[in-house]
Amino acid sequence: MLFFQAVLISLLCYLGALGTPWLMGLTGGWYTISRPLVSGFLIGLILGDVTQGIIIGVAIQAVYIAMVTPGGQMPADLNFVAYPAIALAILSNSSTEVAVTLATTIGVIGTIVFNFFQVANSFWNHRAQKAIEEGNEKGFHFNAIVGPQLLSFALRFIPSFLVIYFGSSFAKELLESMPQYLIDVMGILGGALPAIGIVMLLTAVVKEDIMLLFFVFGFICVIFLKLNMIALAVVAGVIAYIYFQAKSKPVVKVATEDGTYDDFDDEEEF
Repeated sequence: MLFFQAVLISLLCYLGALGTPWLMGLTGGWYTISRPLVSGFLIGLILGDVTQGIIIGVAIQAVYIAMVTPGGQMPADLNFVAYPAIALAILSNSSTEVAVTLATTIGVIGTIVFNFFQVANSFWNHRAQKAIEEGNEKGFHFNAIVGPQLLSFALRFIPSFLVIYFGSSFAKELLESMPQYLIDVMGILGGALPAIGIVMLLTAVVKEDIMLLFFVFGFICVIFLKLNMIALAVVAGVIAYIYFQAKSKPVVKVATEDGTYDDFDDEEEF
């Protein structure tokens, strides 16, 4: 059973890789099934523990919520974070905090695979250019599409399969053999990393300090008022609409008798 589960998860790992075109390009692959929240659900569905998959996926998603890939470069390979890492965490019965630490470690290691893939693609690129010069349409098609995708499949599917199929029992035994203080350290780090991800997101999107008040208000709604996500989304939508209307209301300048200008809302006075 684990063999087929590892095959399915590893196949999803390839389909969600940056540069795999089969799921509507980046839209269905990199930007959808490689998001830890989505992959956590899919892996949980395959392994029979959807709840734990989503819980781990949400925690890991918070860490990478502000991650961007400028020019194809990335600080961590989110695809390896999304699949072999989450699967390994579920199969080894890791806590959510330990799973986050494990995922971030595998994600950093995954950048080595991604950088090797980019460098290796220069081989296919030179062959494709040569095929163009020779007028070899089939050769160009193979070197531009088939060859790079075969390499990507090998670099994604094989490591993911090996980690899941052979590494799950090893990871479980390794975690059980670790001293408790080391597990505690991993738990503390894993608990702090999602907060760092949220801070990075706020740094990127908050342009005015007053917007932090909305974040604090949302925090109060969840922690103290106990609103669920649906109710919080409705409240946030109403506040966002009121704020947008207040910010976009036109203001006109009206000259006064002493030569100064007063601001008036562009509304008819009665």
